[in-house]
Amino acid sequence: MKQFKRLAAVAALGALMGTTAMAEGLSTPNLAYRTGPFAATGIPIMNGQADYMAMLNARDGGIGGIAIDFSECETGYNTEKGVECYEKTKGSAIVTQPWSTGITLQVLPKTNVDEIPILAPGYGFSPMADGAVFQWAFNTPLSYWDGASIILKYLSEMGDLNGKKVAFLHLDHPFGKEPLPYLEMKAEAMGFELLPIPVGLKEMQNQSAQWLQIRRERPDYVVLWGWGAMNAGAITEAAKTKYPMENILGVWWAGHDADLKLVGEDGKGYKSVSWSFPNPDAPVMADVKKYVIDAGKSQTNPEEMEGVFYSRGLVISAILAEGIVVAQEHAGKPDISASDLRWGLENLNLTEERLEELGLTGMVPPFSTSCSNHTGHSGGWILEWDGAKFVKASDLIMPDSEAISELEMAKAKEYAEANAPWPVNEDCQM
Repeated sequence: MKQFKRLAAVAALGALMGTTAMAEGLSTPNLAYRTGPFAATGIPIMNGQADYMAMLNARDGGIGGIAIDFSECETGYNTEKGVECYEKTKGSAIVTQPWSTGITLQVLPKTNVDEIPILAPGYGFSPMADGAVFQWAFNTPLSYWDGASIILKYLSEMGDLNGKKVAFLHLDHPFGKEPLPYLEMKAEAMGFELLPIPVGLKEMQNQSAQWLQIRRERPDYVVLWGWGAMNAGAITEAAKTKYPMENILGVWWAGHDADLKLVGEDGKGYKSVSWSFPNPDAPVMADVKKYVIDAGKSQTNPEEMEGVFYSRGLVISAILAEGIVVAQEHAGKPDISASDLRWGLENLNLTEERLEELGLTGMVPPFSTSCSNHTGHSGGWILEWDGAKFVKASDLIMPDSEAISELEMAKAKEYAEANAPWPVNEDCQM
Protein backbone atom coordinates (compact mmCIF):
# COMPACT_ATOMS: atom_id res chain seq x y z
CA MET A 1 0.00 0.00 0.00
CA LYS A 2 1.43 3.38 -1.05
CA GLN A 3 -0.08 5.35 1.78
CA PHE A 4 2.48 6.47 4.36
CA LYS A 5 5.26 4.46 2.68
CA ARG A 6 7.66 7.40 2.75
CA LEU A 7 7.19 7.95 6.48
CA ALA A 8 7.73 4.24 6.97
CA ALA A 9 10.96 4.46 4.99
CA VAL A 10 12.23 7.24 7.23
CA ALA A 11 11.24 5.25 10.31
CA ALA A 12 13.27 2.35 8.93
CA LEU A 13 16.21 4.71 8.49
CA GLY A 14 16.00 5.55 12.18
CA ALA A 15 15.91 1.89 13.12
CA LEU A 16 18.92 1.08 10.95
CA MET A 17 20.90 3.83 12.65
CA GLY A 18 19.93 2.56 16.07
CA THR A 19 17.74 5.58 16.81
CA THR A 20 14.63 5.16 18.92
CA ALA A 21 12.07 7.72 20.00
CA MET A 22 13.89 10.28 22.12
CA ALA A 23 12.60 11.67 25.38
CA GLU A 24 12.74 15.28 24.21
CA GLY A 25 11.97 14.60 20.55
CA LEU A 26 12.30 17.11 17.74
CA SER A 27 11.32 20.48 19.15
CA THR A 28 8.78 22.23 16.90
CA PRO A 29 7.23 24.89 19.17
CA ASN A 30 4.03 26.65 18.16
CA LEU A 31 3.54 30.27 19.24
CA ALA A 32 -0.15 29.71 19.86
CA TYR A 33 -2.99 32.10 20.60
CA ARG A 34 -5.77 30.29 22.43
CA THR A 35 -6.53 33.49 24.38
CA GLY A 36 -7.22 37.10 23.44
CA PRO A 37 -9.39 38.71 20.74
CA PHE A 38 -8.43 36.16 18.08
CA ALA A 39 -8.88 33.03 20.21
CA ALA A 40 -12.10 31.90 18.52
CA THR A 41 -10.26 31.46 15.22
CA GLY A 42 -6.94 30.40 16.73
CA ILE A 43 -8.27 27.50 18.78
CA PRO A 44 -9.52 25.27 15.93
CA ILE A 45 -6.30 25.81 13.97
CA MET A 46 -4.11 25.05 17.00
CA ASN A 47 -6.19 21.95 17.70
CA GLY A 48 -5.76 20.72 14.12
CA GLN A 49 -2.01 21.34 14.24
CA ALA A 50 -1.57 19.58 17.57
CA ASP A 51 -3.79 16.64 16.61
CA TYR A 52 -1.82 15.90 13.45
CA MET A 53 1.46 15.72 15.34
CA ALA A 54 -0.16 13.69 18.12
CA MET A 55 -1.41 11.28 15.45
CA LEU A 56 2.10 10.85 14.03
CA ASN A 57 3.52 10.26 17.51
CA ALA A 58 0.85 7.66 18.34
CA ARG A 59 0.69 5.92 14.96
CA ASP A 60 4.31 6.08 13.78
CA GLY A 61 6.33 6.83 16.91
CA GLY A 62 6.89 10.33 15.56
CA ILE A 63 8.81 10.93 12.34
CA GLY A 64 11.75 8.71 11.50
CA GLY A 65 11.49 7.03 14.90
CA ILE A 66 11.83 10.34 16.76
CA ALA A 67 8.95 11.85 18.71
CA ILE A 68 7.71 15.33 17.83
CA ASP A 69 7.67 17.78 20.73
CA PHE A 70 4.86 20.10 19.66
CA SER A 71 4.68 22.27 22.75
CA GLU A 72 2.83 25.58 22.67
CA CYS A 73 3.84 29.00 23.99
CA GLU A 74 0.81 31.25 24.42
CA THR A 75 1.06 34.71 22.84
CA GLY A 76 -2.54 35.89 22.79
CA TYR A 77 -1.57 37.18 19.30
CA ASN A 78 0.42 39.88 21.09
CA THR A 79 3.64 40.86 19.31
CA GLU A 80 5.65 41.50 22.50
CA LYS A 81 4.58 38.17 24.02
CA GLY A 82 5.31 36.48 20.70
CA VAL A 83 8.91 37.70 20.70
CA GLU A 84 9.25 36.54 24.32
CA CYS A 85 7.97 33.11 23.27
CA TYR A 86 10.45 33.00 20.41
CA GLU A 87 13.36 33.77 22.74
CA LYS A 88 12.09 31.25 25.28
CA THR A 89 11.76 28.38 22.78
CA LYS A 90 14.57 28.97 20.29
CA GLY A 91 17.27 27.13 22.24
CA SER A 92 16.27 23.62 21.17
CA ALA A 93 13.86 24.45 18.33
CA ILE A 94 14.34 23.29 14.74
CA VAL A 95 11.56 25.67 13.61
CA THR A 96 9.52 28.61 14.87
CA GLN A 97 5.84 29.14 14.04
CA PRO A 98 5.09 32.77 14.99
CA TRP A 99 1.54 33.07 13.61
CA SER A 100 0.97 36.83 13.82
CA THR A 101 2.36 38.84 10.90
CA GLY A 102 3.52 41.37 13.50
CA ILE A 103 5.44 38.67 15.39
CA THR A 104 6.83 37.32 12.11
CA LEU A 105 8.21 40.74 11.17
CA GLN A 106 9.89 41.07 14.57
CA VAL A 107 11.39 37.58 14.48
CA LEU A 108 12.47 37.74 10.82
CA PRO A 109 15.88 39.45 11.39
CA LYS A 110 16.61 37.23 14.41
CA THR A 111 16.45 34.02 12.37
CA ASN A 112 19.47 35.09 10.29
CA VAL A 113 21.49 35.08 13.50
CA ASP A 114 19.82 32.12 15.22
CA GLU A 115 19.53 30.15 11.95
CA ILE A 116 16.06 28.79 12.74
CA PRO A 117 13.50 28.54 9.93
CA ILE A 118 10.23 30.47 10.25
CA LEU A 119 7.25 28.45 9.04
CA ALA A 120 4.35 30.83 8.38
CA PRO A 121 1.82 28.95 6.20
CA GLY A 122 -0.35 31.43 4.36
CA TYR A 123 0.69 34.48 6.37
CA GLY A 124 3.59 36.78 7.20
CA PHE A 125 5.57 39.09 4.95
CA SER A 126 4.82 38.30 1.28
CA PRO A 127 8.38 38.99 0.00
CA MET A 128 9.55 36.06 2.16
CA ALA A 129 8.83 34.08 -1.00
CA ASP A 130 12.24 35.26 -2.22
CA GLY A 131 14.37 32.54 -0.64
CA ALA A 132 17.63 34.07 -1.80
CA VAL A 133 16.98 37.09 0.44
CA PHE A 134 14.89 35.48 3.17
CA GLN A 135 16.89 32.29 3.61
CA TRP A 136 15.19 31.20 6.83
CA ALA A 137 11.56 32.17 6.17
CA PHE A 138 8.80 30.13 4.51
CA ASN A 139 5.19 31.20 3.86
CA THR A 140 3.97 28.12 2.00
CA PRO A 141 1.73 27.41 0.18
CA LEU A 142 0.37 30.91 -0.62
CA SER A 143 1.34 34.47 0.26
CA TYR A 144 -1.05 37.32 0.95
CA TRP A 145 -0.19 38.80 -2.45
CA ASP A 146 -1.14 35.46 -4.01
CA GLY A 147 -4.45 35.64 -2.16
CA ALA A 148 -5.13 39.20 -3.32
CA SER A 149 -4.30 38.15 -6.87
CA ILE A 150 -6.72 35.21 -6.77
CA ILE A 151 -9.48 37.45 -5.38
CA LEU A 152 -9.00 39.98 -8.20
CA LYS A 153 -8.92 37.20 -10.80
CA TYR A 154 -12.21 35.82 -9.49
CA LEU A 155 -13.85 39.25 -9.40
CA SER A 156 -12.62 39.90 -12.94
CA GLU A 157 -14.35 36.71 -14.06
CA MET A 158 -17.59 38.19 -12.70
CA GLY A 159 -17.10 41.31 -14.84
CA ASP A 160 -14.56 43.90 -15.95
CA LEU A 161 -13.19 45.73 -12.90
CA ASN A 162 -12.39 48.87 -14.93
CA GLY A 163 -14.37 51.75 -13.45
CA LYS A 164 -15.54 49.70 -10.45
CA LYS A 165 -15.04 50.56 -6.79
CA VAL A 166 -13.51 47.93 -4.48
CA ALA A 167 -13.60 48.55 -0.73
CA PHE A 168 -10.72 46.97 1.19
CA LEU A 169 -12.05 46.43 4.73
CA HIS A 170 -8.96 45.44 6.68
CA LEU A 171 -7.61 45.06 10.18
CA ASP A 172 -5.43 48.05 11.04
CA HIS A 173 -2.49 45.79 11.81
CA PRO A 174 0.53 44.51 9.81
CA PHE A 175 -1.60 41.55 8.67
CA GLY A 176 -4.33 43.82 7.31
CA LYS A 177 -1.92 46.17 5.54
CA GLU A 178 0.13 43.37 3.95
CA PRO A 179 -1.74 43.13 0.59
CA LEU A 180 -1.90 46.90 -0.01
CA PRO A 181 1.24 47.18 -2.25
CA TYR A 182 -0.17 44.55 -4.62
CA LEU A 183 -3.74 45.90 -4.57
CA GLU A 184 -2.55 49.46 -5.21
CA MET A 185 -0.44 48.29 -8.14
CA LYS A 186 -3.33 46.34 -9.67
CA ALA A 187 -5.88 49.12 -9.08
CA GLU A 188 -3.79 51.41 -11.27
CA ALA A 189 -3.22 48.73 -13.91
CA MET A 190 -6.83 47.48 -14.03
CA GLY A 191 -8.57 50.80 -13.63
CA PHE A 192 -10.60 50.21 -10.49
CA GLU A 193 -10.84 52.49 -7.47
CA LEU A 194 -9.39 50.98 -4.29
CA LEU A 195 -11.06 52.22 -1.13
CA PRO A 196 -9.04 51.17 1.97
CA ILE A 197 -11.19 51.09 5.13
CA PRO A 198 -9.16 50.22 8.27
CA VAL A 199 -10.67 48.63 11.38
CA GLY A 200 -8.81 49.25 14.63
CA LEU A 201 -8.30 46.52 17.19
CA LYS A 202 -10.79 48.26 19.50
CA GLU A 203 -13.36 48.57 16.69
CA MET A 204 -13.50 44.93 15.63
CA GLN A 205 -16.85 44.22 17.29
CA ASN A 206 -18.37 47.62 16.55
CA GLN A 207 -17.82 48.58 12.91
CA SER A 208 -20.77 50.97 12.57
CA ALA A 209 -18.52 53.79 11.30
CA GLN A 210 -16.89 51.56 8.67
CA TRP A 211 -20.20 50.21 7.40
CA LEU A 212 -21.68 53.68 7.36
CA GLN A 213 -18.84 54.57 4.98
CA ILE A 214 -19.56 51.47 2.89
CA ARG A 215 -23.26 52.42 2.65
CA ARG A 216 -22.26 55.96 1.64
CA GLU A 217 -19.59 54.94 -0.90
CA ARG A 218 -21.60 52.01 -2.34
CA PRO A 219 -18.62 49.93 -3.51
CA ASP A 220 -19.24 47.24 -6.09
CA TYR A 221 -17.31 44.74 -3.97
CA VAL A 222 -15.97 44.47 -0.44
CA VAL A 223 -12.71 42.57 0.06
CA LEU A 224 -12.66 41.51 3.71
CA TRP A 225 -9.14 41.18 5.13
CA GLY A 226 -10.12 40.40 8.70
CA TRP A 227 -9.19 38.10 11.52
CA GLY A 228 -10.83 36.92 14.72
CA ALA A 229 -13.62 39.05 16.12
CA MET A 230 -13.33 41.47 13.21
CA ASN A 231 -14.78 38.93 10.77
CA ALA A 232 -17.81 38.16 12.90
CA GLY A 233 -18.37 41.90 13.35
CA ALA A 234 -18.14 42.58 9.61
CA ILE A 235 -20.41 39.70 8.60
CA THR A 236 -23.13 40.54 11.11
CA GLU A 237 -22.95 44.24 10.14
CA ALA A 238 -23.18 43.36 6.44
CA ALA A 239 -26.25 41.21 7.12
CA LYS A 240 -27.81 43.98 9.22
CA THR A 241 -27.26 46.62 6.53
CA LYS A 242 -28.30 44.18 3.78
CA TYR A 243 -25.09 44.62 1.79
CA PRO A 244 -25.15 41.86 -0.88
CA MET A 245 -23.26 38.91 0.60
CA GLU A 246 -22.37 37.64 -2.87
CA ASN A 247 -20.30 40.82 -3.34
CA ILE A 248 -18.11 40.18 -0.28
CA LEU A 249 -14.97 38.11 -0.76
CA GLY A 250 -12.62 37.45 2.15
CA VAL A 251 -9.05 36.30 2.63
CA TRP A 252 -8.65 32.71 3.91
CA TRP A 253 -8.61 33.89 7.54
CA ALA A 254 -12.07 35.38 6.93
CA GLY A 255 -13.56 32.03 5.98
CA HIS A 256 -14.36 30.62 9.42
CA ASP A 257 -17.50 28.49 9.73
CA ALA A 258 -18.39 29.77 13.20
CA ASP A 259 -18.48 33.39 11.97
CA LEU A 260 -20.98 32.57 9.24
CA LYS A 261 -23.11 30.44 11.52
CA LEU A 262 -23.86 33.65 13.44
CA VAL A 263 -25.95 34.81 10.47
CA GLY A 264 -26.85 31.41 8.96
CA GLU A 265 -29.02 31.75 5.86
CA ASP A 266 -28.48 35.51 5.83
CA GLY A 267 -24.84 34.85 5.01
CA LYS A 268 -25.64 32.78 1.93
CA GLY A 269 -23.42 33.77 -1.00
CA TYR A 270 -20.52 35.08 1.13
CA LYS A 271 -17.17 33.87 -0.24
CA SER A 272 -13.57 33.52 0.81
CA VAL A 273 -10.44 32.35 -0.96
CA SER A 274 -8.78 29.28 0.61
CA TRP A 275 -5.75 27.05 0.18
CA SER A 276 -7.26 24.30 2.31
CA PHE A 277 -10.56 22.44 2.42
CA PRO A 278 -12.08 19.94 4.84
CA ASN A 279 -12.49 16.42 3.51
CA PRO A 280 -14.18 14.24 6.16
CA ASP A 281 -13.57 11.15 4.02
CA ALA A 282 -9.80 11.70 3.75
CA PRO A 283 -7.78 8.83 5.31
CA VAL A 284 -5.94 11.29 7.58
CA MET A 285 -9.25 12.14 9.28
CA ALA A 286 -9.84 8.48 10.12
CA ASP A 287 -6.35 8.17 11.58
CA VAL A 288 -6.72 11.33 13.67
CA LYS A 289 -9.99 10.00 15.03
CA LYS A 290 -8.53 6.57 15.80
CA TYR A 291 -5.21 7.60 17.35
CA VAL A 292 -6.06 10.99 18.90
CA ILE A 293 -9.77 11.73 19.25
CA ASP A 294 -10.91 8.28 20.41
CA ALA A 295 -7.84 8.06 22.66
CA GLY A 296 -8.89 11.24 24.47
CA LYS A 297 -5.76 13.16 23.40
CA SER A 298 -7.49 16.09 21.69
CA GLN A 299 -9.09 19.37 22.75
CA THR A 300 -11.36 19.49 19.70
CA ASN A 301 -15.02 18.51 19.24
CA PRO A 302 -16.99 16.91 16.37
CA GLU A 303 -18.44 20.20 15.10
CA GLU A 304 -15.05 21.90 15.04
CA MET A 305 -13.52 18.96 13.16
CA GLU A 306 -15.90 19.54 10.27
CA GLY A 307 -14.76 23.13 9.79
CA VAL A 308 -12.31 24.81 7.46
CA PHE A 309 -9.94 25.99 10.19
CA TYR A 310 -9.44 22.63 11.94
CA SER A 311 -8.57 20.95 8.65
CA ARG A 312 -6.24 23.85 7.85
CA GLY A 313 -4.42 23.15 11.10
CA LEU A 314 -3.96 19.53 10.02
CA VAL A 315 -2.58 20.68 6.66
CA ILE A 316 -0.16 23.12 8.30
CA SER A 317 1.35 20.39 10.48
CA ALA A 318 1.43 18.03 7.50
CA ILE A 319 3.56 20.60 5.62
CA LEU A 320 5.95 20.82 8.57
CA ALA A 321 6.06 17.03 8.92
CA GLU A 322 6.84 16.66 5.23
CA GLY A 323 9.68 19.16 5.57
CA ILE A 324 11.06 17.02 8.41
CA VAL A 325 10.75 13.84 6.31
CA VAL A 326 12.59 15.42 3.35
CA ALA A 327 15.27 16.79 5.69
CA GLN A 328 15.78 13.41 7.36
CA GLU A 329 16.17 11.67 4.01
CA HIS A 330 18.67 14.26 2.80
CA ALA A 331 20.68 14.34 6.04
CA GLY A 332 20.66 10.56 6.35
CA LYS A 333 19.62 10.78 10.00
CA PRO A 334 16.35 11.26 11.88
CA ASP A 335 17.73 13.65 14.53
CA ILE A 336 17.91 16.68 12.24
CA SER A 337 19.05 20.23 12.98
CA ALA A 338 17.32 23.52 12.17
CA SER A 339 19.64 23.87 9.16
CA ASP A 340 18.62 20.43 7.94
CA LEU A 341 14.97 21.41 8.23
CA ARG A 342 15.60 24.56 6.21
CA TRP A 343 16.83 22.32 3.39
CA GLY A 344 13.75 20.14 3.76
CA LEU A 345 11.34 23.08 3.62
CA GLU A 346 12.93 24.44 0.47
CA ASN A 347 12.76 21.05 -1.26
CA LEU A 348 9.11 20.18 -0.71
CA ASN A 349 7.31 18.47 -3.59
CA LEU A 350 3.74 17.84 -2.51
CA THR A 351 2.34 16.34 -5.68
CA GLU A 352 -1.17 14.90 -5.99
CA GLU A 353 0.36 11.45 -5.54
CA ARG A 354 2.26 12.48 -2.41
CA LEU A 355 -0.84 14.12 -0.92
CA GLU A 356 -2.73 10.89 -1.56
CA GLU A 357 0.02 8.90 0.22
CA LEU A 358 -0.33 11.23 3.20
CA GLY A 359 -4.11 10.78 3.24
CA LEU A 360 -4.69 14.47 2.41
CA THR A 361 -6.51 14.11 -0.90
CA GLY A 362 -8.47 17.25 -1.76
CA MET A 363 -7.40 19.09 1.41
CA VAL A 364 -4.62 21.28 -0.08
CA PRO A 365 -3.50 21.99 -3.66
CA PRO A 366 -0.19 20.47 -4.79
CA PHE A 367 2.87 22.73 -4.61
CA SER A 368 6.65 22.63 -4.51
CA THR A 369 9.38 24.88 -3.15
CA SER A 370 13.01 25.64 -3.96
CA CYS A 371 15.86 27.72 -2.58
CA SER A 372 14.52 30.71 -4.52
CA ASN A 373 10.81 30.01 -4.01
CA HIS A 374 9.89 29.69 -0.34
CA THR A 375 6.15 29.99 -0.92
CA GLY A 376 5.16 27.53 -3.63
CA HIS A 377 2.27 29.68 -4.95
CA SER A 378 -0.10 26.72 -4.93
CA GLY A 379 -3.28 28.43 -6.07
CA GLY A 380 -6.51 28.51 -4.13
CA TRP A 381 -10.20 27.78 -4.30
CA ILE A 382 -13.12 30.15 -3.79
CA LEU A 383 -15.33 28.84 -0.99
CA GLU A 384 -18.95 29.93 -0.70
CA TRP A 385 -21.27 29.82 2.30
CA ASP A 386 -24.44 27.92 1.35
CA GLY A 387 -26.31 28.90 4.50
CA ALA A 388 -24.96 26.03 6.59
CA LYS A 389 -21.40 25.29 5.46
CA PHE A 390 -18.66 26.28 3.05
CA VAL A 391 -18.60 24.58 -0.36
CA LYS A 392 -16.16 24.94 -3.24
CA ALA A 393 -17.42 27.57 -5.70
CA SER A 394 -14.54 27.43 -8.17
CA ASP A 395 -11.85 25.25 -9.62
CA LEU A 396 -8.30 25.94 -8.48
CA ILE A 397 -7.31 29.51 -9.40
CA MET A 398 -3.62 30.26 -9.79
CA PRO A 399 -2.14 33.64 -8.78
CA ASP A 400 -0.57 36.09 -11.21
CA SER A 401 2.92 34.77 -10.55
CA GLU A 402 4.74 37.04 -13.01
CA ALA A 403 3.49 40.31 -11.49
CA ILE A 404 3.85 38.98 -7.96
CA SER A 405 7.41 37.75 -8.55
CA GLU A 406 8.51 41.19 -9.76
CA LEU A 407 6.98 42.83 -6.69
CA GLU A 408 8.48 40.20 -4.37
CA MET A 409 11.98 40.77 -5.71
CA ALA A 410 11.66 44.55 -5.57
CA LYS A 411 10.31 44.60 -2.00
CA ALA A 412 12.79 41.94 -0.82
CA LYS A 413 15.67 44.03 -2.20
CA GLU A 414 14.19 47.13 -0.55
CA TYR A 415 13.92 45.30 2.80
CA ALA A 416 17.48 43.97 2.60
CA GLU A 417 18.89 47.41 1.80
CA ALA A 418 16.92 49.02 4.64
CA ASN A 419 18.25 46.39 7.06
CA ALA A 420 21.84 46.21 5.80
CA PRO A 421 24.01 44.33 6.30
CA TRP A 422 21.57 41.59 5.32
CA PRO A 423 22.91 38.15 4.33
CA VAL A 424 21.82 36.94 0.89
CA ASN A 425 22.25 33.45 -0.56
CA GLU A 426 24.35 34.22 -3.64
CA ASP A 427 24.31 30.55 -4.71
CA CYS A 428 20.51 30.54 -5.02
CA GLN A 429 19.39 31.28 -8.58
CA MET A 430 15.87 32.32 -9.52
